[in-house]
Amino acid sequence: MERSIKQFEADRKEAAKVAARLILASGTTSPRVGGVGECTIHVLDDECDIEDLCQKMEQMAEIKKSWGFFKRDAAMLRDADAVLITTSLRSLTDPADINCNMCGKLVCEYLKEEEKLPPDPDVAFQGPLCVFRANNIAYAVDGMISQARNLGIDYGVYWSVGAAAMRMKILPRATGFALAVAISITEKSPFRDIPRRYAEINQRTMNDRMIQRLWPQFRSIYS
Repeated sequence: MERSIKQFEADRKEAAKVAARLILASGTTSPRVGGVGECTIHVLDDECDIEDLCQKMEQMAEIKKSWGFFKRDAAMLRDADAVLITTSLRSLTDPADINCNMCGKLVCEYLKEEEKLPPDPDVAFQGPLCVFRANNIAYAVDGMISQARNLGIDYGVYWSVGAAAMRMKILPRATGFALAVAISITEKSPFRDIPRRYAEINQRTMNDRMIQRLWPQFRSIYS
């Protein structure tokens, strides 16, 4: 029996959902400094949820010039089949109490007393954070991308997505820092070989421009 392109697309999306859960498992079981669990991983595989995240990133891109690349990241994220957001739950409120000095303070008690940055629009993460705790995200992300490689799945890592997800309040309340891993099961990775102006010249925006340019002519002919 002939298989339809529609069936292939459905199977591809189902594969992405299964892969996202396997990647979550790998990120969850990756070793942590001190052996204490403090990271959570959240999967977004609904197109509407991913689109909401992309729109928030595009809004943030307008806040300040240095965040202009958020638009490019949003364009890539729209081509993702799933997004996994990794959080650090203790870096904001619970320093590791090992006096490592990576945050710039002599002892952890000084970091606890330090006033946090205000929740202003141009503040991505309300630090200062316990860098020792926040580093645990790196172990989780390493486990996630290692699994993605094993599965032969394209991936991209973005701090812009983590910042947008925190601003949307879709992560646990205690999250002080977040990173995202986007995955895609397509013939060409949407996360590699991307031109600088990808937000303006990607296939989706080019199609939209073509429709906007030609639609008035079709409407006038057929109305």
